[in-house]
Amino acid sequence: MKSIQILTASLLLTMAVQAQNKQVKETTQTTTTTVKTADGDKKYVKEEKVQEVQNIELKPESPNTLNIEKKETPVIVTTTTKITNPDGSTRTVDIDRSAYYESKGKAYKVALDAAGYTMTYKNAKPALLRKTTTNSYIYQVNNQIAIGYFDTDGNLIIEKYDTKLDKVTSEKFGVVK
Repeated sequence: MKSIQILTASLLLTMAVQAQNKQVKETTQTTTTTVKTADGDKKYVKEEKVQEVQNIELKPESPNTLNIEKKETPVIVTTTTKITNPDGSTRTVDIDRSAYYESKGKAYKVALDAAGYTMTYKNAKPALLRKTTTNSYIYQVNNQIAIGYFDTDGNLIIEKYDTKLDKVTSEKFGVVK
């Protein structure tokens, strides 16, 4: 019995002595949007969680010093967006691509919606972007369907197939920074 108590005490002491080797900062921002429709009010909840993790490292020890300075290390930022729809269903978006994009001198607004993104130009009917399993999006506006994806710079690329020319054309929508 005495050996169990000594083991427990030593285990608790070793846990208390361990140093933290990471600095973590988490923030959560919740945005609630209410849309009035003919069917009544629909409430969308967008919860954005930002986590910043920085490893703690020390500079080399110099002789005749008591304290050791902390070395600057990169901060790794992870953003996760969780959207709750009026019907109670939720989806998680790793990277929120909502922004303004520009193509041929026109500015387009890309915004999250219940099933993907909407892309609007002024007051025109919005185009729909729906995520596929291959990290691309089905782009649909009026009777036109195309494939879209985001490149490494965050620009939106839409690839359309022209049946008359039997050719694929692409249009780049540059993200406005």
